[in-house]
Amino acid sequence: MYQIGSSKVKITIYKEHVGMLGYGRHFHYMRGVETERYARAFVFENQGKKCVFVVVDYCFTTIYLKHGIVQKLQAEYPQFGYSDANVMITGQHTHSTAGGYTQHLIYNMTTPGFQWDVYEHYRDGIIAAIVEAEKNLKKAKITLHKAEFDKDVEVAFNRSINAYNQNPEVKEKAVYKKRHLAVDRVMKLLRFDSPDGHPIASLNWFGVHTTSVSNRCDKVCYDNKGYAAEFMEEWMQEEYGHDEKWSAGFAQDATGDVSPNFVWMSKLREYRGKYKDDYESAAYNGRLQFSKAKEIFEDAPSNGTEIKGGIDYILAYYDMTNFDISEEFTNGLPHQRTGDACMGMAFLVGTTDGQGTPRAIGALATAYLNSSREIEILSARLSRNKKRKEDVLNFYNAQRPKAVAMNLSKGLIAGSNPQKLPIPSFIDPLVKYMKHVMKKGKGVKTPWVEERMPLQIFILGQLAIIGIPAEITTIAAERLRNTILERLKNRGVTEIILSPYANGYAGYITTPEEYKTQSYEAGHTLFGRWTLPAYQMGFTELANELLKDPTERRYLGVESVIFEKDEIWDGFEDPKIRVY
Repeated sequence: MYQIGSSKVKITIYKEHVGMLGYGRHFHYMRGVETERYARAFVFENQGKKCVFVVVDYCFTTIYLKHGIVQKLQAEYPQFGYSDANVMITGQHTHSTAGGYTQHLIYNMTTPGFQWDVYEHYRDGIIAAIVEAEKNLKKAKITLHKAEFDKDVEVAFNRSINAYNQNPEVKEKAVYKKRHLAVDRVMKLLRFDSPDGHPIASLNWFGVHTTSVSNRCDKVCYDNKGYAAEFMEEWMQEEYGHDEKWSAGFAQDATGDVSPNFVWMSKLREYRGKYKDDYESAAYNGRLQFSKAKEIFEDAPSNGTEIKGGIDYILAYYDMTNFDISEEFTNGLPHQRTGDACMGMAFLVGTTDGQGTPRAIGALATAYLNSSREIEILSARLSRNKKRKEDVLNFYNAQRPKAVAMNLSKGLIAGSNPQKLPIPSFIDPLVKYMKHVMKKGKGVKTPWVEERMPLQIFILGQLAIIGIPAEITTIAAERLRNTILERLKNRGVTEIILSPYANGYAGYITTPEEYKTQSYEAGHTLFGRWTLPAYQMGFTELANELLKDPTERRYLGVESVIFEKDEIWDGFEDPKIRVY
């Protein structure tokens, strides 16, 4: 039997005029608090090995934040035995919380800048949740159960049907009216009980974007996942004990192309949830998730599967820009590679959950970028400089057909230093911000986004939890699960659960077929067409190591890179620069 501890610790921070992380709009900053936010930790221990899984009410975890958490845990609580490898910190992905806690430039642009008090508040709050869970350790058993949402439940909808339909796994092409069926509608849940059968806590995974609250709203909010957790905890308290502290984690699964929004607003050209009031829509979606979790939780003792066996874990950092892709994952195409981290114009235009650059401007920019690409390729082919020819052709072979707007590895916008962009600062505040940052010398530190990504696997008996530092689409997730299960079944694993937004963040993971469409998600698939195969290869390596005796395992991957404090842009010296 396992030792299990759980906790729930408040991590709400409100700092007026600090930008929220998720929608990437300069006007989306905090002007109030709608709900509190929490970190929920779950510690598992068995036969001398332990690991901790944390789900936090924020957008995503960053490498810099995870590093700070592990460093402080080891310094202040060495008796717990935590390391980078046995701590998994995930975000439930609400877009309505404070940003500014990554060392890299691009996701701090709308904050604007790194916010040291936000970073320290999250770091210390998550540590407090882990420490509290440690104090609550007790003998318990784990039961895994899962169930599918009924087809008429308005909980999740595929927002990129055209891309989804490109996959050979899709035998019957999805249509607009049935886009709710083009998602993984299965919720997976772990129920934790004391030896006498008394419930302790629960943790579940279901993929749906935490974007019921749009960028038209400006209050801190835990969105649909947070509402679901609160409903579940209130119910558990009423049902099983008023004097106990309950923790119900609602973590993400494959959510890349999955939205909670399904009512079209023609004027805004966006979808919204059930109600005109976004907070009401968030609560509605949260109640649907809670109802399914409650149903699975109650049915688990009778029809679930008890998790039995030892604990194991592994983590390694991989340079996602530098994978030679096996022909196993390219349909036989040789010599394919990932490339620099790049954002495409399709991403900057936005999605149906939140518009970005106006579509007319986006179309013109796309045409310009595509033309520039073809001219550069032609010039490279005619060049006598072999290295230049190789570099240009490899770069575009990895990224095509993406209209590359930003090369985040090299700090370029439309192929140029941002200071030299022929775009007036008054066109968009972000142009002004970027030019200011470059002028101050902070944007010189590259990359502007995380590239050396942490891939992680937890094993609890016959269950494997996969920590993914990105958001993954429905079919991409199906392929990744199958790839990992094919290896880990050799050590008795029968169930694979994906946990996105874990330990770091590097955009989206689409299938190569989806990537060709250059939907919103494909435009934010940073490392090019072969991003998913690169993750499949990395996780395959980790899975193969887990088949070995621990004393025979190799350290895989590369070292992570942590910036020095003075290398991180932490905002404007002159508050007047910020446009309110």
